[in-house]
Amino acid sequence: MIFNEPEVLSQDEAVSEVEEADTTEAGFAGSRHSLFTGAGYGSNMIYLGSTISQDQPFGYAALTYGFSNEFYATFSAIHLSGLDPFMAFYTGLLNYSHVFNSWFDISTGIYRYQVAPSLTDTLFSNFTYTDLTLGFDWRLIYTKVSAGGLMSDENRIFLQLRNSRYFQTPEIFKGKANISFDPYINLLFGTVVEVETITGKTINIFPPYRKWRTDGQSTASTIYTHKFSIMDIDFGIPVSLNTDLMTIEAEAGYVLPVYEDPDYPGMRGFIFLLSAYFRIF
Repeated sequence: MIFNEPEVLSQDEAVSEVEEADTTEAGFAGSRHSLFTGAGYGSNMIYLGSTISQDQPFGYAALTYGFSNEFYATFSAIHLSGLDPFMAFYTGLLNYSHVFNSWFDISTGIYRYQVAPSLTDTLFSNFTYTDLTLGFDWRLIYTKVSAGGLMSDENRIFLQLRNSRYFQTPEIFKGKANISFDPYINLLFGTVVEVETITGKTINIFPPYRKWRTDGQSTASTIYTHKFSIMDIDFGIPVSLNTDLMTIEAEAGYVLPVYEDPDYPGMRGFIFLLSAYFRIF
């Protein structure tokens, strides 16, 4: 899984970064305002093709305010084991989504990642990411096409194509809960760098939020070629237990990068995320 902001939106309605079953809307139809809290643990945090937790497990706590099931604002704090201060960085999200009909919806968001000042050289520099996502429900699969721009010491464009298939069990526990599944495959496109030396060629990425890391310039012995290409493929199976007031989700995923960077390697292999969301009102 590529980690995104914890969210509490429905997948079969206006879908945003993390798809959840819409059981949390039951019993609250008369209110335009909602407030959620959540927490979770993950084995590694992958964001835009790179591990921003430096291959470390992470824990997070989040608070989300929603308005009219279309506007959401989320604040999160992330802890990385073995690092001081306790909260290594913070994230903020503003997201708006709208459903036009049974087969088409859109969403747009702006995300801010703010790292502790003492960890900017260890983790990353502060950055902002914004995107526009189109959602298409083909009945058999749900497709999201997302174009985004990252603003940091460098600016970078990304494109994601995600296909998923949401389904859920009949109601259980006397109609008070259900279990949902959302298997997906996601393709991430962005800038990769082909590095050609006398020993051969490698495909690297240079994360734009690593301000102390530069691409380098071509020399007689090393040639750098920038290309917009596929960066990685990730797929996973989120499984959620949903009630009117709570969602507990476990997700197992696999990340397959297409580049090789010995100084800033991409995560390859299985990752795991466990999250819980609670509706306050």
